[in-house]
Amino acid sequence: MSRRRHRPHARDLHGILLLDKPLHMSSNKALQVALAILRAAKGGHTGALDPLATGLLPLCFGEATKIAGNLLGSRKAYVAECRLGVTTTTADLEGEEVNRRPVPVLDDAAIEAALASFRGRIVQVPPVYSALKQGGEPLYLKARRGEDVMAPPRQVDIYALDLLARTDDTLTLHVECGSGTYIRSLAVDLGEKLGCGAHLSGLRRLWVDPFRAPVMITMDALREAAEQGDHALDQVMLPLSAGVADWPAMHLDEAMSLAVSRGRQIEWPAGHPDERSAVFAADGRLLALVDRDEQNRIRILRGFNLPVPA
Repeated sequence: MSRRRHRPHARDLHGILLLDKPLHMSSNKALQVALAILRAAKGGHTGALDPLATGLLPLCFGEATKIAGNLLGSRKAYVAECRLGVTTTTADLEGEEVNRRPVPVLDDAAIEAALASFRGRIVQVPPVYSALKQGGEPLYLKARRGEDVMAPPRQVDIYALDLLARTDDTLTLHVECGSGTYIRSLAVDLGEKLGCGAHLSGLRRLWVDPFRAPVMITMDALREAAEQGDHALDQVMLPLSAGVADWPAMHLDEAMSLAVSRGRQIEWPAGHPDERSAVFAADGRLLALVDRDEQNRIRILRGFNLPVPA
């Protein structure tokens, strides 16, 4: 989601911030706070984390907002805590208790069998208390009014689902999943599989592709950097190119760089094997994301207008 507001003395800032989102703060609120601290003219986040979740929230600023959609569809990893025996209206700690059931005695084999059934491509029903829209309105607004709503089932990918720790009534899980997966729904479905119900009692996002080993910054550390001036703030930002690190790189000479920067189609460079690439100018700037068309020419998928290096 992208936000642009009039900000006095706003900076023309381009890059990515790997924020460690605080507990009890919405992703939109985190974005607005970061925009204010950085004094950035434009920013967006790459897929909301629930207020009760912490961890990696990549924030994109300036030209980097153009790749927010790419990051939104990326593979992600979480540590999730599931409370067994209790279901809630929202499938997490925020909701009211719906049902309470005894937790059966579960051995590791029973838990592993249940987890195995959710690995791979599965069908999942998103929670009704979600931002998914129906008739142009988020489902959570309809649910809060007491309307009978049901989110349509969808296919999602669970690449890894492993038990990290357990108590008598909690399971702590490592989850790697694809875009559109709701960990709250996974907790609910796992609870039903185990015969006792469950809700999500804790969630932390560890990484999002291509940031597999992210060095996150907390909001407090961001404020401390702001006290040291713009140079310190700029040091905690990643360049836009970091967000396309998983794209093959194509480096052009000055003439070809100029042509691409002007939106012209040119011949695909001989010897470059990849069908899609991140194109870099001779001066090192990221110019565009491209693929190869049927006439063996560069087709621009997304162009960037980054300032020329000083």
